[in-house]
Amino acid sequence: MTDAVLIDRALLRTLPLPAHDGEVDKDARGRALIVGGCREMPGALLLAGVAALRAGAGKLQLATAASIAPALAMAIPETFVVALAEDEDGTVAASAGTVLAERVAHCDALLIGPGMAAGDAAADLAACLLERADSVAIVLDAAPLAGIAQVEARLQSLARPAILTPHAGEMASMMAVDRAEVLADPVAMATRAARRFNAVVVLKASTTFVAAPDGRMFRYDGGGVGLATSGSGDTLAGLATGLAARGADPLAAALWAVFVHGEAGRRLGHRIGRVGFLAREILAEVPHVIGAIEA
Repeated sequence: MTDAVLIDRALLRTLPLPAHDGEVDKDARGRALIVGGCREMPGALLLAGVAALRAGAGKLQLATAASIAPALAMAIPETFVVALAEDEDGTVAASAGTVLAERVAHCDALLIGPGMAAGDAAADLAACLLERADSVAIVLDAAPLAGIAQVEARLQSLARPAILTPHAGEMASMMAVDRAEVLADPVAMATRAARRFNAVVVLKASTTFVAAPDGRMFRYDGGGVGLATSGSGDTLAGLATGLAARGADPLAAALWAVFVHGEAGRRLGHRIGRVGFLAREILAEVPHVIGAIEA
């Protein structure tokens, strides 16, 4: 842990976000596409999508199961929602990947996973989409991480690293080890995963570690226990996606996302209480935290 660089304002100021000054339109601020959701968990996609917008992405598209698409379109009027074929259990069908081929090719950042049910369909859909994502920033969260071996070769071949956002249990599944092994040495495990998958790995916990493929390691200790709540991880993944859509490189997008997410939680902890604030309440804090760093 002593070798991990602290993620703080000073570090982030050495990695400035794209300024977007002057007469910049929404296309110049980037297009984010988020694929996920299922009948039982439409809220995960909502949180990730709004987080991407709060992080500054100019355009947002959500692709999700047809049964929940209309509700999401009403809940987030700022987004374009693509209704996808779904399996009997209400999750997006693996065949939906071909429908999204053109949208993937024309987005700047692609997030796959929030609210998806784990299983073969999630892994197959991720594999199909990644084959079409040649010049797109990639973020993988939740369900696709369980089947990451299926896309390992593709991740290694990407021109720029993907961003992976596992918690300890998901990391254990990714690396085929016990969760206790991840908890015993999270730095070593994140380092191994980053090199294996050619990815920026955000290993989420009370101390979050961010590992780059070249061996660099970073840590964030703040935020507080209140961030250990339903939907918090979806929000973090959405932040990374929005920042990547704006043009931040994968490592910078991950570092900014971790810090902004944590500082938003710290603010809410002071104002609302140490625990009990909701993941959706993180969203409104995001522009204030980013603005404070950039000021």
